[in-house]
Amino acid sequence: MTPVEQPVSATAAAADAAADRDCYHCGLPIPPETRHYVRIDGRERRMCCVGCEAVAQSIVDNGLVDYYRHRDAMPETRREAMPVELQELGLFDHPDFQKSFVRPVGEHEREAALILEGITCAACVWLNENHVARLSGVSAIEINYATRRARVRWDERRIKLSDILAAIQAIGYRAYPYDAERSEQLAHRERRSMLWRVFVAGFGMMQVMMYAFPVYVAGEGDMTWDIEQLLRWASLLLTLPVVLYSAAPFFQRAWRDLRLRRLGMDVPVALGVGSAFAASLWATLTDGPEVYFDSVTMFVFFLLGGRYLEMIARQKAVRGVEELGKALPSFAERIAGWPGESAGERVPTSQLVAGDVLRVRPGEVIPVDGLVVEGRGEANEALLTGESMPVPKAVGDRVTGGSINVSSPLLVRVEQVGDATRLAAIRRLMERAATEKPRIASLSDRIAAYFIVTLLVLAAGTGVAWYLIDPARALWVFVSVLVVACPCALSLATPTALTVATDTLARMGVLVTRGHAIETLARANRFVFDKTGTLTLGKMRVEEVCALGSVDADRLVVLAAAIEQGSAHPVAAGLRAAAGEAALPAVAELAAETGQGMHGVVEGERLWIGRPGWVAGVAGLAAPAALAGFAAPGGTVIALAGRGGWLGLFRLGDSLRADAPMITRRLAAEGAALGLLSGDAQPVVDAVAARLGIHDARGGLDPQGKQQAIVDMQRDDRAVVAMIGDGVNDAPVLAQAHVSVAMGGGTDLARNQADIVLLNERFVSLADGIVLARRTLRIIRQNLWWSFAYNFTSVPLAMAGLVTPWMAGIGMAASSLLVVLNAMRLQRATRTERAGAEN
Repeated sequence: MTPVEQPVSATAAAADAAADRDCYHCGLPIPPETRHYVRIDGRERRMCCVGCEAVAQSIVDNGLVDYYRHRDAMPETRREAMPVELQELGLFDHPDFQKSFVRPVGEHEREAALILEGITCAACVWLNENHVARLSGVSAIEINYATRRARVRWDERRIKLSDILAAIQAIGYRAYPYDAERSEQLAHRERRSMLWRVFVAGFGMMQVMMYAFPVYVAGEGDMTWDIEQLLRWASLLLTLPVVLYSAAPFFQRAWRDLRLRRLGMDVPVALGVGSAFAASLWATLTDGPEVYFDSVTMFVFFLLGGRYLEMIARQKAVRGVEELGKALPSFAERIAGWPGESAGERVPTSQLVAGDVLRVRPGEVIPVDGLVVEGRGEANEALLTGESMPVPKAVGDRVTGGSINVSSPLLVRVEQVGDATRLAAIRRLMERAATEKPRIASLSDRIAAYFIVTLLVLAAGTGVAWYLIDPARALWVFVSVLVVACPCALSLATPTALTVATDTLARMGVLVTRGHAIETLARANRFVFDKTGTLTLGKMRVEEVCALGSVDADRLVVLAAAIEQGSAHPVAAGLRAAAGEAALPAVAELAAETGQGMHGVVEGERLWIGRPGWVAGVAGLAAPAALAGFAAPGGTVIALAGRGGWLGLFRLGDSLRADAPMITRRLAAEGAALGLLSGDAQPVVDAVAARLGIHDARGGLDPQGKQQAIVDMQRDDRAVVAMIGDGVNDAPVLAQAHVSVAMGGGTDLARNQADIVLLNERFVSLADGIVLARRTLRIIRQNLWWSFAYNFTSVPLAMAGLVTPWMAGIGMAASSLLVVLNAMRLQRATRTERAGAEN
């Protein structure tokens, strides 16, 4: 009997019937927009995400299809969705499985993007980071509390990814390969689970309060002891589900923390709920004087309700960041016989390769980075650049994956797919920013850790004092102190605001790539600009050619373009444009000197082209006599020379960006110091600086000179220097500045090391971004001050016996929700600030 002919179980048949509704691998509902398939037993089986697709494909590839034929139930968790045999093969260590979420960062070093399940507070983040960091071979781990996403880096020679995931599971958490679909599924499951716990706690609270009310209002002798005992037992039975189910996560996480000899935020909560319930249970069993079932249920309900609202707000805040992971479609229409044929076929996007020609219809998302080869239309690139106006596209124009074709059909030749696309580079940079902790976030985490210890000491001391003063009130005062000051708000204050701000900035076309960038940009008081490609458009054009030898001007342009064909600098692009369609001679031994020029061997002769001073030095020549007069009109002057002497000079011009005067005028009005650093001649730099009102303008600088200029500025301890450059040849100076901004239009984002990338290259967006960064820092400070003020006010009140446990639960939940809602205000700041920037 062939494998296909083997009988399948009833469960497998049921899975077939639900193929369009539930994942064949794990049984979870399939999102409507998801299209993942694996061929199993001769049929295309639908999967809910790329993770299940990869696991199922590995099961098939390793000859373990019998797993599906003989299983008699769907797995309860994704981990159980792997047969034991496959787990032993080390699925997570398989290169094919790692393609979607692991990237190499060195010869043997790897970096994985993971999502963690079970993270509930900053202490959870601290626990995982410290636990994994101690593993031999792990070089870095960073976890973002707001998004639950982790970035782990390890040496594959010393440790395997499966070992890292096992270590995370050993302390009570689960780590999964990150993809946007799985992240949304986990968020949905988290919301559903929390909502059920809130419902049970709310129902129990209402019933228990109904039984407690008669006891509160009954006068002396109005209620017999047996009736009061009956109400107590009824309250106990209704409180049990609240404590054992609704409050179970608090006890589980507290036990885990204590077992690992660490203190998390759930420890005081579990201690407060557990002690109040235990005392009430003992009083019920022994006919004691007081029970607190109403306070226990009310506290659990209010605490869970607050955390549920906080979770909804947090997930809404990070949803914009997750959209980038779901922007590309799963299928594309490929035209196999173009240009001779026009018939297309639907193929998975993952199967596309460079050179394929796709048809993108109006309203469809462009799935790749490519070049328009037929058609004329417009593309909406708002998701990538924040620019809402469609961008015209015609034959020869480049299109970016993730943008939307809004008008007429386009034929696009594939250039980059998958992780090589601009969208993927943007997503990686955003992931890096999300997992890096700024100084202010690390500080609040450390304060929260010490605060828990202080809180437990205060609660214990208060309980002892009240036991000596009034034993009947000692327990609920002890519980109130434990609960009212739990530092959830303190831990939420910074990461939530930074997450919302990062998402809002990305929608404006300002891509934050480093964790410290927002905080540092908000404090920046000295802004330094590069000239070419930054303040100017970077589209250089040759204005005049001066021949200094026997070679005519046209030939000089061809020679210059040949040598510059390996450079991405705007000057090189201008020289190549001047050569037009002319055939360029072959160049051997081509090399570049960063910030200076290039050299190579053309037709047997070594030629140098670049800044006149550099060319003169390397070629051993004196400065040409015509240089001063040629440079007098202004512009950028480039020299070409060979071993036989000077060949010619080129003067190139550029145009200021339309909004460059706006950004310099606005920064100057706010009291910021402005500077201009350029490799161009000093007269050219002075002319640009005069038009923009910049007084500190320095020309003739190589990259090292620019870097030294920044170092000199940083000698003033009060100066926080922001450098704005084009990202092509400004790496040293961008790295030296406290915070760096790169123009992102023509830069290879995958290699961009700036802290912030201005994707739409509009200074209006940068001006908005600076205002938003400062607003973010103010909101973080507001949240921190509120957290401290709340705790320093509520703790003494609770210690004085003026706060009941249920009031403490409301206060704790409300304080956490308040800082989240305050951070959400950053989402509404963009339009107002942009209008102000443009006026």
